[in-house]
Amino acid sequence: EPRRPLPKPRKLPPPVEGVTGESIDALLLLPVAPDWSGGIRASWQPGEHGAAERLDAFADAVGDYGALRDRPDLPASSMLSPHIRFGEVSPFQVWHAAAGATARPSASAAKFEAELGWREFAWHILAQVPDMARRNIRPEFDDFPWAVPYEDDMWDWRRGRTGFPIVDAGMRQLWETGWMHNRVRMIVASFLTKHLLVDWRIGEEWFWETLVDADPASNPFNWQWVAGSGADAQPFFRIFNPVTQGEKFDPEGRYVRRHVPELARLPAAVIHRPWEAGPLELAAAGVTLGETYPLPIVEHASARERALAAFAKIGGKGGKPSP
Repeated sequence: EPRRPLPKPRKLPPPVEGVTGESIDALLLLPVAPDWSGGIRASWQPGEHGAAERLDAFADAVGDYGALRDRPDLPASSMLSPHIRFGEVSPFQVWHAAAGATARPSASAAKFEAELGWREFAWHILAQVPDMARRNIRPEFDDFPWAVPYEDDMWDWRRGRTGFPIVDAGMRQLWETGWMHNRVRMIVASFLTKHLLVDWRIGEEWFWETLVDADPASNPFNWQWVAGSGADAQPFFRIFNPVTQGEKFDPEGRYVRRHVPELARLPAAVIHRPWEAGPLELAAAGVTLGETYPLPIVEHASARERALAAFAKIGGKGGKPSP
C-alpha cells in the first residue's frame, strides 16, 4: 500500500525575493484567432481546487469504474490525469481516496489503483531509459520497416478524417478538449502504427503537442506499449479492428455522435460502419460519403495483412485477428 499523503504544512516561509506577476497577454501566445483553446478552457478547471472537485466526484463513482472504464460514451473516467501531471493532486491522494471510497475492498477500486500503478511503472521505466521518447525499448524494433507517412494520411489522422468513426471521434475529442478517453487512445494509436504503419514516435509527438496530460513517462511508454516495442508491451500482431472496437465500447454510438456530429442521425447499427448504410439511411441522416464524411482511407483486412508482413520482417509471427 502506498504511503499516506503528507499533511498540509503549518506555514510556508515567504520567498526570499519579491514575486512579480505577468498577464497572459504579455506572453504573446499564438494564435490569437481563431480561439483554438476555447474547448480546452471549457473542459478543465486548472489548479488544486479543480483537482479536488474532480477527485471528490470520482471517489463517489469509483464503484462503477471497473465495469465502465472502457466505455468512452459514459462518464466513468476519473479525468484526473492532467491534475496529477501538473502536481495539483498527488498519486498518493488519489490512491487513498479511491481505496477509501467504499466500506469494503472493491475490485473496481483495485482496478483503478492498478492503473495508478501502471503510471508509476512508466516513470520507473523512464528512469532506466531516459530517451524512451526517441528509442525503442525492444531493440528488434529498430529494424521495423515503418512506412514513409503520406502527408494526407497524417492530416486525416490528426484532424479526425480517417473514415473510421471511433478513430475520428477520438482525434476530434483530443483537438477540442486536449484529452482523449484511454480506450480510444489505444484504438487511434493502433490505427496509426498498424493500419498506416507510421512510426510510433510521430504519434507520440502529436500527443505531446495536444494532450493536456502528456508527460515524459506515460506518453512514450504507452505509445511503445501499443506499437509492441515497449516494456511488457502488447504483441504487435494484436491489431485493433476500429469497427468492432467502436461497436463493442460505444454500442449506441453516443460517443461518435458527440464528436462526429455529421454522423449523428445514422442508426446505431451502422454508425461505426457508415459505408454499409443503405442509400435511404444515408439520405435520411444527411450523410454523403466522400463529401460530408470521408470514406475509409484504408481497408482493415488488407492493412492488417500489410502490418503482419512488416512484423514478419523482424522475425515476428502473426496471430489470430484481434477484436
